[in-house]
Amino acid sequence: MIWNLPNKLTMLRVIMIPFFVLALMFGGGTVFSFRLAALIIFILASLTDLIDGMIARSRNLVTDFGKFMDPLADKLLVCSALICFVELGQLKAWMVILVVAREFIISGFRLIASGRGIVIAAGWWGKCKTVSQMITVCLLILDRKELSFLTACCVWIMLVLTVVSLVDYIVKNKQVFQQENRQ
Repeated sequence: MIWNLPNKLTMLRVIMIPFFVLALMFGGGTVFSFRLAALIIFILASLTDLIDGMIARSRNLVTDFGKFMDPLADKLLVCSALICFVELGQLKAWMVILVVAREFIISGFRLIASGRGIVIAAGWWGKCKTVSQMITVCLLILDRKELSFLTACCVWIMLVLTVVSLVDYIVKNKQVFQQENRQ
């Protein structure tokens, strides 16, 4: 059934994205109460990702819709946040382009693999990258001077993990490219 609880949680995450962006960008991103609202929305949206996956696996409610929409919802949430931070002057555009490019490359790679009946699960480095993104986004939302060094470190950790997870993903799944060359 497409409208099971995990899929509803995934769609809730997608619906939360515009509200998150509006709260983050309100008043040019300078109103702390709206930043706090954005942080709460972001954390709740992130938690739906954790919860929908646990429910889907534990209750055997994994669907093709969920396999497609869950990672897409995650990418939309994180990429929306990162793009807002470019507009707010908190991140350089090249940093966000690197993250978005990685997501497009991996999504394309998964699409090719899926067309060949190969399912590629998220790897350890990809999970670390996702956690680093979530922490970094939370720190950037807070935008506190006393956390600026920690925030800068987390941005760089996120960028390193973005590249490492991409390389790891390609190396571990090179058979998808090798099959392409044989056809």
